[in-house]
Amino acid sequence: MNEPFAADDLRNLDPVHENEGEASIGVWTRRLVLFLRVMAALSMIKGLYHWSRVCGIGVEQNELFEAHSIAWQVATVFFAVIDLVAAVGLWLAAAWGAVIWLTAVASMLAVEMFFPQVYGRGFVTVIVEGALLGLYLWLALKSAREQPE
Repeated sequence: MNEPFAADDLRNLDPVHENEGEASIGVWTRRLVLFLRVMAALSMIKGLYHWSRVCGIGVEQNELFEAHSIAWQVATVFFAVIDLVAAVGLWLAAAWGAVIWLTAVASMLAVEMFFPQVYGRGFVTVIVEGALLGLYLWLALKSAREQPE
């Protein structure tokens, strides 16, 4: 009977490498994933902030959820939910996470710019959200360019 492996065969085996056969991850892709993780943390904070407003945590008696307009209530609940969902997707670096986050950013920009009666006209919010959107698009393009075809 022949043994399936002889002692000489075992000495000739090369070590197994973890990333063997996989394309290496480029520097721009790493930067994009880092950006997505930072945005996940910020989205989590934003979502929890909106939920604190819904639940009345840390607000004055005259600023309770029920005291605001219906438009404010709807927008606040919308952002409370969508920001937390985006945070999960961004942290996982899932494709749907970026889509949800982009929807949340575009919605916040629209509310701030075109519906000032909801939250007021927050120019700082518009500038910051717009800059983050631009940075994401720039990183995504750089990451896409370094991928092999």
